[in-house]
This record gives sequence, structure tokens and C-alpha cells, in this order.
Amino acid sequence: MASITSHRLAAGRTSRAVATRTWDRAAYVVSAALAAVSAVASAATFFTPGVLRGTAVMNGSARGTAIVMLVAGVPLLLAAMYLASRGSLRARVAWIGLAAYFAYNAVMYVLATPMNQLYLLYEAMLGLAIWSVALAVASLDREELRSSFSLRFPRRALAAYVLVIVGLNTFVWLSGAVPATFSTGAAKVLEGTGLTTVPTYDQDLAFWLPLIAVGAIWMWRGLEWGRVIVGAALVFWVVEGVGVAVDQWMGSAADPSSTVASATMTPVFAALAVIGLVPLFFYMRNLREEADR
Repeated sequence: MASITSHRLAAGRTSRAVATRTWDRAAYVVSAALAAVSAVASAATFFTPGVLRGTAVMNGSARGTAIVMLVAGVPLLLAAMYLASRGSLRARVAWIGLAAYFAYNAVMYVLATPMNQLYLLYEAMLGLAIWSVALAVASLDREELRSSFSLRFPRRALAAYVLVIVGLNTFVWLSGAVPATFSTGAAKVLEGTGLTTVPTYDQDLAFWLPLIAVGAIWMWRGLEWGRVIVGAALVFWVVEGVGVAVDQWMGSAADPSSTVASATMTPVFAALAVIGLVPLFFYMRNLREEADR
């Protein structure tokens, strides 16, 4: 009886290992396609004159996002994939966060940019980014995750930090969304954007902020998937902070009279990105690689 049970357990582990390798191969293929499409889309957005058809300030912001995606997002994604292929769990968590970064900004291009010749590239970026996140998560080994977080891992401190950021972000978004919801005229938050909605509110309030909050709660309780979500979110926030700093500067430069973007916010978001490196450092330092165990 014991031999039968052992055989079944071994068979189960083998089956999970095969499934993990299958997801892993798919994740690399899809994320490589994401990197290629994102490089083309961001380069075309930034360098092609007249391709953007929005207001001047929104076009400037879109170009700012594009250049950060091109010179930082794509190289970081490729580096994370390469290091993950060599067995780095830290890199795999970063890979998930970077794919989430591309998904977030692809939504912005699809919904906040009037349809243009790059629309199908933006759609491809969005689809590939979503599948990259899903496949990179599916390829994680849960047993490896359980043994990778050191006993000194500051899960509650990091969870508290993340919950504070989520709470502040939610408050700021609702302070703009609630008055707009009950306004009888044109919504103030849309003035000068040429938009009919605010894609940052749309995706953050419906998906990203609740997901990250749940991840922080799970991490507080010691669940490994919560630690994955929080680690990916910390990576996402640092890169996004740099992106917002640049898009505020370029949006303001494109239309200095606009209140939609302000160069004074550039140092603020740059500082937030730098501050975000601190919890990210403690997270990664306490995430043990296989060689450390």
C-alpha cells in the first residue's frame, strides 16, 4: 500500500513538473513576442510624426510613456526573462511585474489614444501582456515558492506599506471620480484630455488596486501567492513611477498651458520611484534563490 502511495505521489510530481515546463516554454514565447511588439509600438509612437491624434498634452504624455517603455521596459523584461531562464526566482517575480506594467500601459494606449495606425499593435501588446502574466504565474513552482521566503522575510511590514499605497491611491482616484460621477456638466477630470472616461480610474479601481490589496492581505497571512503579487506590484510601481515622471514632463512640454500634465509632478513621481526601491530591495533580499537554500 505504501509503495502504491509513493508511486502516485511521484507520478503527481512528475505530472506537475511536465505541466510547469509546458507553461514555462509558452511564457517565454509569448513574452518574447510581447517585447518585440512593444519595442515596435513604442518606437513608432515616439518617433513617427503625426501618428498620435489626441490633444497636444495627451500626445506628449503618450510619447513620454513610449520612450520609457522602449529604453527601460523592454530591456528590463528581456533581462528578467534571461535571468529567469537561469533559475532566478527573483527575476521571475520581476518578469511578472514587468509584464503587468506593459498590460497597464497597453490599456492606456487602447483607451486613451484616439484610434490610429498603431491601434492593432497596441491591441497586440495588451493581449500578449495579459497572457505573459498568466503564463509566467502558471509556470511558477508552488513548492519552490514555499521554501524561497526566508524566516526573516518582512511580510507584514511590506504588506502594510503596500496597503497604505493602495489606500492613498484609491483616495486620490475617488476624489476625482466621485465629483465627476455626480456632476451635471462636463467632468472636470476630463477637461483638456479629449477623453470620455479616465482609463487610469477604470482599470485601477476595478482591477489593479483590489488585486494588490488582496495580495498584501494574503502576504500578511503568510500565503505564498500573496508574496508573489506584492513582489510583482513593487516592480510594477517602480517602473511605472519613472514612466509617469517622464510622461508628465513631456505632456507639459507639449502644452505648457494645460492642467492635465505638470512638469512639477516629474520630481514627485521620480522620488516615489526611488522610494519604491527600498521595499523592493528588502523583498528581493529575503527571497532566497535555489543556490541560497
